[in-house]
Amino acid sequence: MTRRWHRPGAFAVILTALGTAAFVSLGLWQLRRGAEKEQLLAAFARTAQIAPVDLAQARRQADARHFPHVRVEGRFDAEHAYLLDDQIRDRRTGVVVYGVFEPREGGPALLVNRGFLPRRDSRRIEVPPLADGPIELSGLYAPPPGSGLRLGGNALPKQTTWPKTTIYLDTAEIAADIGRRVDDRVLLLDPDPASGFERVWTPELMPPERHRGYAFQWFSFAAAAIVIFLVLHWRKNPS
Repeated sequence: MTRRWHRPGAFAVILTALGTAAFVSLGLWQLRRGAEKEQLLAAFARTAQIAPVDLAQARRQADARHFPHVRVEGRFDAEHAYLLDDQIRDRRTGVVVYGVFEPREGGPALLVNRGFLPRRDSRRIEVPPLADGPIELSGLYAPPPGSGLRLGGNALPKQTTWPKTTIYLDTAEIAADIGRRVDDRVLLLDPDPASGFERVWTPELMPPERHRGYAFQWFSFAAAAIVIFLVLHWRKNPS
C-alpha cells in the first residue's frame, strides 16, 4: 500500500480554512484577554500605594501598563447614564452603572464606573441618585471593560429613555450617542460604603491562566482541523 495526495474538493478546503481561521481567532482573543487581566490585576495591586494625581497628569501618563489613581473635580451630567448589563458578582447578576462626568478642567467627558448593583426580585434596577452640583471624585483611570465577541450591533440609538442599557461599553458609540467627545478611558471610583454601590477593584474575574488554557484549546482545535484535512486527503492506494 502506498500513499498519495488526493485533490480535495472546494467545500473541504473552504470548511477547513474557515474553521481554522475561527479557532485561531478565538485563541488569539483569549490570549489578549489574559494579557488584559494580568495588566488590570497588577494595576489594581499598585493603586492602593499610589497617591492620586490630577486628571490632566493621568492623561499624560496613562499607557498599557499604567493605570493612574486620579482625583478630579467637576459635575455629573444628570440626563445621561448607562447600565452595563449581564454582569456577575459573587454569583449574582446585575448591572454596572456608568455616569457621564464633565471635568472642571475641560477636555473630553469621562465615563465614571459608579459600581455594581445586583438584581433583586425583579428586573428593575434602582439606581442611587447622582450628586447635585460640583463634586470631587477619586478612582482608577483605566481602560473600559473588554467587550469580547460583540453581537447585535449598536443598540444605543434605538433606546429613547435613560439610563440606556448595553451589554458592552464602547466609548466611541457613547460619544456619538451623547453628541460630544468622551475619554477613551473610564474612572473606576474608589470604594465608598455609603454610595449604595459595590466597588471591588480587585475584581472577581477569570484568571489569566484560564484564558491561556482556553487559548491552547482553540489552537489545538485549529491544529486538529488541519491534521484531519491532511489525513483525509493523503490516503493509501491499493498496490
